[in-house]
Amino acid sequence: MTTYRIGEAADLLGVSVDTVRRWVDAGRLTAGRDDHGHRHVAGADLAAFARSLADEPDPGTSRSSARNRLRGIVTAVVRDEVMAQVDIQAGPFRVVSLMSREAVDDLGLEVGSTAVAVIKSTTVVVERGDDR
Repeated sequence: MTTYRIGEAADLLGVSVDTVRRWVDAGRLTAGRDDHGHRHVAGADLAAFARSLADEPDPGTSRSSARNRLRGIVTAVVRDEVMAQVDIQAGPFRVVSLMSREAVDDLGLEVGSTAVAVIKSTTVVVERGDDR
């Protein structure tokens, strides 16, 4: 069975190591200890926990059929006459969106504001996440 150390779990969940430790201490996430006393999380438990986090929408957002919601900070906005490019840093992920300038203006998006990238796609490419 695949297991993850607390730091690896934090990286996969996009949170700090301290956050994962607090979740374990509060009983939200199950963790054991290895022979050296280091905490580890079973891969299946981590996957179930990650899925439960995805089921908790951000406060103030409505539900939609789009499951991929990445909350982040706007790091760049480039506008021209009709279109705009908005860059969002959501944890370790950079998301770039091309949208109408009118939409950007209506949403009040500017560098430093928060935004949620909602991703809906019929095709997803999955690559292995480790060096094995």
